[in-house]
Amino acid sequence: MTVRPLARLLLGTFLVLAGLSHLFWARETFRAQVPEWLPLDVDLVVVASGVVEIALGAALVLLPRQRVVIGWVVAAFLVAVFPGNVNQLVTHTDAFGLDSDLSRWLRLPFQPLLIAWALWSTDAWRHRPGRARMDA
Repeated sequence: MTVRPLARLLLGTFLVLAGLSHLFWARETFRAQVPEWLPLDVDLVVVASGVVEIALGAALVLLPRQRVVIGWVVAAFLVAVFPGNVNQLVTHTDAFGLDSDLSRWLRLPFQPLLIAWALWSTDAWRHRPGRARMDA
């Protein structure tokens, strides 16, 4: 197995575990990331995002032929939940061991890295819409 598929499987596993933590052992911690301006029940957001993470992680592992589409969906999901990271910073909320504004600031760049990981490990970036095919 080459590095790219291994990275995809690792990301899928990470997402499944993160999703399970939403549902079981870290639900309260994830509540700290839901912005107050979001007009939805906080617990619903935490549970729903956990279920989505589990589904996306499982899809990355179990559906390799669909990896490009799944890669784009995972990237979009990671963009969609990024405001939660920003919310934790602007509300000065301690969670996930982040107990200072500096640590919350330092966490922010990791989301774009996760997005890049999703796009690279699934080959989604290479197969993006509008990109001219080299073999055509």
